[in-house]
Amino acid sequence: MSGLPDPLVVDDREAGIFRVHRATMTSEEIRALEQQRVFDRSWLFVGHESELAEPGEYRRRTIAGRSIMFVRGDDGEIRAFHNTCPHRGAIVCRHDEGTAKAFQCFYHAWTFDTRGRLVGIPGKDAYEGGCFEQAERSLKPVARLEEYRGFWFLSFDAEIQPLHDYLAGAREFLDVLIDQSPSGRLKVVHGSHRYSMRANWKLLAENSIDGYHGLPTHQTYFEYVAEAGGLGAGGKKLYGRGYALGNGHAVVEYWSPWGRPVARWVPQMGEHARPEIEAIRRDLEERHGPERAERIAEWNRNMLIYPNFVVNDIMSATLRTFFPVQADFMEVNAWAVAPVEETGARQDPPAQLPRVPRPGRLRHPRRRRGARVVPDRLRRRRRAVQRREPRDAARGAHGRRAPDAGLLAPVGGADRGPRDRRLGRRPQPRRRQRRVAGAQARRRGVSGDGFAVACANCVRARGGRDAA
Repeated sequence: MSGLPDPLVVDDREAGIFRVHRATMTSEEIRALEQQRVFDRSWLFVGHESELAEPGEYRRRTIAGRSIMFVRGDDGEIRAFHNTCPHRGAIVCRHDEGTAKAFQCFYHAWTFDTRGRLVGIPGKDAYEGGCFEQAERSLKPVARLEEYRGFWFLSFDAEIQPLHDYLAGAREFLDVLIDQSPSGRLKVVHGSHRYSMRANWKLLAENSIDGYHGLPTHQTYFEYVAEAGGLGAGGKKLYGRGYALGNGHAVVEYWSPWGRPVARWVPQMGEHARPEIEAIRRDLEERHGPERAERIAEWNRNMLIYPNFVVNDIMSATLRTFFPVQADFMEVNAWAVAPVEETGARQDPPAQLPRVPRPGRLRHPRRRRGARVVPDRLRRRRRAVQRREPRDAARGAHGRRAPDAGLLAPVGGADRGPRDRRLGRRPQPRRRQRRVAGAQARRRGVSGDGFAVACANCVRARGGRDAA
């Protein structure tokens, strides 16, 4: 690898030193190699069987830079295809989800059924003469597609080891999550959380199993949970440990004082929910025994299945994937998952749920009720803009700096003058006064401090009258 430091990683276990060069987080050359050596050679999560409940249901996913169709065929089988027409390479499926009897390429209207077979060709007679076999132009399936208890993974490497072996120790922790359900079946809640992040993908992979940052980084959350009554009794403190699961997978498993719908009740959930959650706990003990029931009900898990699949079994269960787009940019998708027996219906709701303050309307002891509190980050941004104003005043009307100071000439101030007093205009607050004066100045081609800021092109276009 040209131009990169050597070594990139220092792993001296005898001396207790492990260091990674920052180039591993910023180099596009390394990101391209990671695409080839990591994402193209690993098992990658594509979806859950509950997302394809009926024949014809599909999801369109972007997996390692490739558009993938995740489909349940009319025969009930789940398949994954490259979302590319074998004719001219156009996109076949243009919606993220839905139900279909067939998929038609918008370019030349080639049509494929839910099993991926080519079933329709406009002007098919023109192809007679044996130029190609119709069956050979079906949608191309991914190299490998396997599932573990409803979790479906694909790989672009046909020679990769079986998924069961690849998951290694992660299977045990997937089992703990799945066994929350009496029937051993989970469902993905409809909808997803999509966002992007200006960071290298490996930082999120590491953060997902890093318990060290919890209390310092999420202190506000812990304080809110404590104040809202979300911590249970028992005198225990947060404790646990991390485990290496093989093949790059890892997990942090820990006991925590907050509640879990399966099945640890805390006062924040309300007395109306207590009988139901206690009944779930008794059912867990009958099915799995007291020791495993306690692990399922009271212990939390943050697990990474290498390279980019995160399973957070905490206050609720969340599935998350992330893929690098650039060395410093990634796209993230997350889904909520729960036992199929959960309906989401609330029985005997409390008269009033705990009030959660809304951002921007937080109560302040020295402010009147309902007054808006300006967040610190907005206050800092406004101060930064104010500090830049004197410098920006020397820029032209089109954002270009005036080439010659000789083009600047005083044309009068923007303060309240005799004409304003004569017309009875009231003095305006300083901030509004600056804003109004700036708008007036832009219309006249001057800056807020009374100097012409028209660029050289504008001066020449007007015959130089702005410089007079």
